[in-house]
Amino acid sequence: MARVTNVLRRAYKSIEDLDLLKILESELNHELSSMRFQNEKMGSFGDFVLEWDSPKSQDVILRNKCSSGEEVAISALLGRDTFHEDSRFPAEALLKICVKKPGLSSILKFDCVASNRGGGQPDFHIQNAHYIPSSSSLNSSIYKGPSFSDLDPLLQHELKQYLAARGIEEDFTNNLLLYLHKKEQGQYAGWLQKLKDMMDRT
Repeated sequence: MARVTNVLRRAYKSIEDLDLLKILESELNHELSSMRFQNEKMGSFGDFVLEWDSPKSQDVILRNKCSSGEEVAISALLGRDTFHEDSRFPAEALLKICVKKPGLSSILKFDCVASNRGGGQPDFHIQNAHYIPSSSSLNSSIYKGPSFSDLDPLLQHELKQYLAARGIEEDFTNNLLLYLHKKEQGQYAGWLQKLKDMMDRT
C-alpha cells in the first residue's frame, strides 16, 4: 500500500509540474511576443553617464559632472504602482537626486517621481528637497527641512527649474522611464526562461 501511495504521489507531482511548465511557457511566450519596450528606440541621457546597472538589481545610477564643477548623481528604479494599460509607461520612476557643489561637503538631495501616463509631456514631481550638511550624514536624523508641498509655490517652481538646468528635464525623464521599463521586462523574461529551463530538467 505504501508503494502505491508513493507512486500516486509521484504521478500527482508530475501532473502538477506539467501544469506549471505549461503556465510558464504560456507566460514566457506572452512576454516575448509583447516586448513593446524592447523595440522602442532609446534616446540619450544627455550629459549623464550610466555609472552602475547590475542585471541582478532593479536600480540604476547615473552621474554628471557639470562644467561648473557641480556633481549630480541620480539613483532610479521603477515604483510598484502600475497605471492603466493605455499608459505610455505602466509604472513610474522613483528618483533620488543629489547635487554637490565643488569644494563643499554639503549636498542638496531631492526625492522625485517621474511618470508618463499618456502621449503628452511626462509628469515630474519633487516630493522632498533636503539640505544635508555633509555626505556622512545622509542617513542621520537631522532636520532636513519642511515638506516640499509646504514650500512657497514660487520656490517649488524654481527648484524644478534648478534641476532642469542640470539636465533633468523632459527628454531625460522619458528616456530614463523607457530604460527602466526595458530593464524590468528583460529581467522578467530572463527569470521566466531560467525557471522554465529548471522545470525542463526535473
